Amino acid sequence: MFDAIAAWYAGLSTASFFNFKFLPKYAVYFVHGVEYTLLLAVVSVLLAILPALLLALMRLSKNRVVKNISGAYIAVFRSTPLLVQLSIIFFGLFNVIRIPTIKVFGFVDLSYFIPGVVALALNSSAYVAEIFRAGILAVDGGQMEAARSLGLSKWQGMKLVVLPQAVKNILPTLANEMVTMVKESSICMALGMQELMWGAKTVAASSFISIGPYILAAIIYFCINFPASKAIEAVERRMRRGDQR
Repeated sequence: MFDAIAAWYAGLSTASFFNFKFLPKYAVYFVHGVEYTLLLAVVSVLLAILPALLLALMRLSKNRVVKNISGAYIAVFRSTPLLVQLSIIFFGLFNVIRIPTIKVFGFVDLSYFIPGVVALALNSSAYVAEIFRAGILAVDGGQMEAARSLGLSKWQGMKLVVLPQAVKNILPTLANEMVTMVKESSICMALGMQELMWGAKTVAASSFISIGPYILAAIIYFCINFPASKAIEAVERRMRRGDQR
């Protein structure tokens, strides 16, 4: 039986969906690709939080100029392709601001990583800003009135009363943005950043196995994102039960 399976496996074509003969030689590309992808996603979303909060507060401002500036930023970044934004930032902004070619962890080139993180963070901040705004608007207006009646200023009421409640409301959605960023970071492959899709493409070109590396990349993305999504759903259900008590 095992001989028959080995013979079947040895006879797989380079275009077979089940041809993973490249793994013993090229597994390191996928290991580094996963590490690079997770690093891109986590750092990008964390860097997007503060700008997103500022944009959300600007959107809620009564000052029309401030509100329109925030609205224009969000509209531009949500209405243009991420690849276009990445290309403009990489070839435009970072053609002027030179990043030295320094490698960290042995495979993360900062001259590529930093432009990628900046582009992803700027894009993510436009989406996270709307998440923050929705979370703030979901807090009962009486909370701010109660804070003001206790002698707090409007900013103190926002910082000490409204924002803590809003953050609790948006945590599951913010975690979902992290899952989304894991997938969207694959766009960085187009500029040679050594994330998971870059690894799959490089292995496919080097091993002449055209489908297997991409199938493996899809399996890895699924193994990262599906359990993470289910964990987020479980946390969200638990938070809803806590609010109902």
